[in-house]
Amino acid sequence: METESEPYVRLATLRQLHRVVAELNTARSLADTLQTVVDGIVVGLGYELACVNLVRPDGDLVVAAFAGDPAAEALITGRVGARSSWERRLTMGENWDGLRFIPHTEGWILMEDDVPQWHTEGPEPRFEDEWHPEDRLYAPMYASGGELLGVISVDRPRNGRRPGAWGREALQMYAFQAAIAISNARLRANMQRALVRLEREQQALRASEESFRQAFEYAPSGMAIAEMGGDQHGRLLRTNDALCRLLGRPASVLRRYSFSDLVHPEDIGTLLRTSAEGGRAELRLGRRDGTYVWVSLRNSVVADAADGPRFLLTHVEDIEERKRHELQLAHRASHDSLTGLPNSAELRARLGARLCRRPQSVRATAVEALDAAYEGREGREGYEGHEGHEVRAEAGGAGEHGFQPDGPDRYAGHDPFEFPGSLPAQADGPYDHHVHTVAPATDIDDGTKGLAVLFCDLDGFKSINDRFGHHTGDAVLIEVARRLTTCVRDGDTVARLGGDEFVVLADGLGAADAADLAVRLRNAIIPPIRVDGRAVRVGASFGIGWASCGMSADEVLRSADQRMYIEKRSRSKAHRRAG
Repeated sequence: METESEPYVRLATLRQLHRVVAELNTARSLADTLQTVVDGIVVGLGYELACVNLVRPDGDLVVAAFAGDPAAEALITGRVGARSSWERRLTMGENWDGLRFIPHTEGWILMEDDVPQWHTEGPEPRFEDEWHPEDRLYAPMYASGGELLGVISVDRPRNGRRPGAWGREALQMYAFQAAIAISNARLRANMQRALVRLEREQQALRASEESFRQAFEYAPSGMAIAEMGGDQHGRLLRTNDALCRLLGRPASVLRRYSFSDLVHPEDIGTLLRTSAEGGRAELRLGRRDGTYVWVSLRNSVVADAADGPRFLLTHVEDIEERKRHELQLAHRASHDSLTGLPNSAELRARLGARLCRRPQSVRATAVEALDAAYEGREGREGYEGHEGHEVRAEAGGAGEHGFQPDGPDRYAGHDPFEFPGSLPAQADGPYDHHVHTVAPATDIDDGTKGLAVLFCDLDGFKSINDRFGHHTGDAVLIEVARRLTTCVRDGDTVARLGGDEFVVLADGLGAADAADLAVRLRNAIIPPIRVDGRAVRVGASFGIGWASCGMSADEVLRSADQRMYIEKRSRSKAHRRAG
């Protein structure tokens, strides 16, 4: 840069700066403005390299223009530096009245950050104000509101010296004018984009009717227009070819219907909840052949500008394949991948669905409940139910299954005719209509039918796995699952807990029935199983547990598991192993 003793040089530079600033305001686009900025620095301010780092919408800075070295321009133009890295640079080094100078003695710590940079090789400075190739000088550009627009970076002054007071002021003035030019260029660009957008919107508005007609008629998914309001609310006015093909009905026929005429009876409520602006639902629509197809409905209201007739535009998308896939995924989540049986989570869900939180005593018959009401026995401390089973506990005491009544007058005021055959039970409401699951009192069949839980553990399975490998073991598990399934009723559940453990849920069995079922299942497992030409045999140990209200699913399974181990220990190893 020029020295303070050469005012004529400053005057020449000022004239050159004036011409450069004038060129800034004649650029036609933002890109032209940015290139004019860097060219003006090289031409008018005496630097060999200049670069504009422009702030992007996301806050980072991109190298938007470069001048002075084609090789450097090709290398770093378009590269992005993080906003945090730039803020670090603008807060360190020396503050030159708005400029930021980072000498080479401090700049080495910036060599590894992500700010794009270009440095040339050169000797160490010979005197104090000589420019070093790794010196950095930045001129931030701010908008009128103080927002950072970008940063001008310069390098290699032609006189080889760090700029003096006049050079710094000239660069600062130029950065100020460049910020104004960039702001104006952006404003012009935004206005041009707005004008173009407005013209496009007007063209789209003029062509909207034809565009809508084509989009409606040739849409790959179903489209329909229905009346909204009045006596004919929901009646189909217009349908496209895709909807006609989906439902197997011509458009002339569909105009006789509304969606409520076509929807599956179970989905009427879903349809009514979505007959509004923005409503969407998944439901089933009837086809001409009597079958139903799963569709996704999306509604929107169409009206003219003068608040004229309002119509419901409905988009109908075929989701039959997705629904089938969802059912397959749900089945995989609840069933064992090897045997196809319900898994542990599904077993607990089915078991838990039958059990409530509190136990229930054996109930009296309808005749006994009426007799108790007429004879005033409900106010007593307790009475005997059918076959001597105690129905109510002593006042202040616990019932047969540990249920604690509130007192002798707990049921006073209830109409015995309203609940024949049962007593009011304490649950979530004043009366409990839940059919309680009860268990036989003993292993002797007393006529009580309950939900039997048979816990099965295979005997000798580990040795098959060890001797013949997991392939043979898997084949054995698959065959055992098949045999168990064929030996139970349609309503029973056969599940695999994991490993060689299976569980059977059988409802409506007495103690003797459950014991007979365990024998049948064991006998079905014992016959040899052929795998790859080899016959292998496994045995089975069964433990019979009973589910009853007041127990959790885990407690029921644990009880059956314990009984299974008792049964397994009671038999010798030779008898447990089938072969």
